[in-house]
Amino acid sequence: MRGIRLGSAFGIPIQLNWTFLLVLPVFAWIIGSDIITLVELVNGVLGSSIATEPLTVGSLPWLLGFAAAGGLFFGVLLHEFGHSLVAMRYGLEIESITLWLLGGVASFREMPEDWHKEFTIAIAGPVVSVLVGIVSYIAFILTPASLGPLQFVLGYLAVMNVTLAVFNMLPGFPMDGGRVLRALLARKRPHAQATQLAAEVGKIFAFLLGMVGLFAFSPLFILLAFFIYIAASGEAQQSTVKAAFQGVTVRDIMTPGEELHVVEEGTTVAELLGRMFTERHTGYPVVDTRGELVGMVTLDDARTIQEIERDAYRVEEVMERDVRSITPDADAITALRTMQEHGVGRLPVVDERGDLAGIISRTDLMTAFNVIQSRGDNSSLIQSGGSTADLPSIR
Repeated sequence: MRGIRLGSAFGIPIQLNWTFLLVLPVFAWIIGSDIITLVELVNGVLGSSIATEPLTVGSLPWLLGFAAAGGLFFGVLLHEFGHSLVAMRYGLEIESITLWLLGGVASFREMPEDWHKEFTIAIAGPVVSVLVGIVSYIAFILTPASLGPLQFVLGYLAVMNVTLAVFNMLPGFPMDGGRVLRALLARKRPHAQATQLAAEVGKIFAFLLGMVGLFAFSPLFILLAFFIYIAASGEAQQSTVKAAFQGVTVRDIMTPGEELHVVEEGTTVAELLGRMFTERHTGYPVVDTRGELVGMVTLDDARTIQEIERDAYRVEEVMERDVRSITPDADAITALRTMQEHGVGRLPVVDERGDLAGIISRTDLMTAFNVIQSRGDNSSLIQSGGSTADLPSIR
């Protein structure tokens, strides 16, 4: 999830997604327009006696709305730091923390499959939210009654942070409670099976939440339910793919060098398109006169040149020189993740000497995945030493 970078803390980039810029004033307006009800809620929950009349004068409700909404999202940011800092203790890499429409999200490069680590990481966020609520409550108690506006904001943050912690612990995978559920399920089950079970529970929760949203006329609940359902389905699918590729390497499913189609950097764009048509390929490794890899060229690159000029342009003028490569012994799932992260459809495979050993594409990966799935698992493909040498023949 991309956004506007604000800075970083503990080495973790902090971003604002554009949706946050929309939801913050909406939250501020909701709080400001319902200030009397919220004051009564704070008084009822915390046993206080904040006067409502002084808080409804002039523009004060809207100022309180922005202060309360800003404080709430700051608490969400601390919640995500709770997840991230615990994850960093386990050596996991955190790509960013992003505030967006539905709160915050900490993007991990990879979630651990160890159930204890996932449990600790998942529970850390709600624990931080409860601590923020406790600190807000202590500050609320220490604030004199004469500062009613400040009392309200602190009381509101105390109540809402604890409420968010409780809500996040509901089993709506991949919410925190859903991840805790998966961690507990994974104690005695394979991680992929635990993910499937947690995802099914998450989908049921999303359906019920959506029904509540419909009957309560709450667009936010409906949107959250939709997000949970889609995210649960996505995580389940990723887990299935990862489990299928367990023990499968790039070498097992790549197009090897002896079968590889390459183009030289001096080839014209017109010649390149002719080869693409006859060979039914949409991307090629580009080599120099010595046969060394110098780039990658795709159909999209060739299309940037107008038809009338294609005889005058050479491949070296349109190819991508900053090429992401992968080694033959890398995991197949690593190749898929690299393609997703960099938005490419194929990766050249380079051996330890720097020579071009082959190429791996999304098609190779998906064909291998389909074959593994049709066999029921990949155990029969993984021989001693981790070889699945029969996979290239099914490309």
